[in-house]
Amino acid sequence: MILSDKEILESISSGDIVIEPYDRSCLGTNSYDVHLSKHFAVYTSEVLDAKVHNPTEAIIIPEEGYVLQPGTLYLGSTVEYTETHNSVPFLEGKSSVGRLGIDIHATAGKGDVGFCNHWTLEISCVHPVRVYAGMPIGQLIYFMVKGDIENYYNKKPNAKYNHKTEKPVESMMWKNKF
Repeated sequence: MILSDKEILESISSGDIVIEPYDRSCLGTNSYDVHLSKHFAVYTSEVLDAKVHNPTEAIIIPEEGYVLQPGTLYLGSTVEYTETHNSVPFLEGKSSVGRLGIDIHATAGKGDVGFCNHWTLEISCVHPVRVYAGMPIGQLIYFMVKGDIENYYNKKPNAKYNHKTEKPVESMMWKNKF
């Protein structure tokens, strides 16, 4: 079951959902709009290797915007820091962003109960498109969890994305054993 706007507000009041900064005008019927931060990262290697740490180069979006190019994976992040303690957050792109040919995540649209951080976005596009820091980029939708939770993400000793940062975080696949 998806949380309604009233349920999201109740969860914010109780501390079960944290959104910083919070702006009431970003609350929709059953979602909360999040915004693109000024931070991008791009991989510097032509070939990425799942078994090694792949280096990235930081990009700051200037005031006049930044033109995304097809064929490049951009790691972005949300302005908003979020915490979710009793529901599952899903991040979806806004339809207006999709209509510009921008995808905001390749596979990682679902968060975990206990995720406490800014969201890293896996951005790609089909046409060159200029984007701006602070523009609406996605919306968080919250799903109820049935049953007790034993293993909150922020308490897992092997969680790879627990370090709080406003910058996008590159793949940590290399930390897995395979």
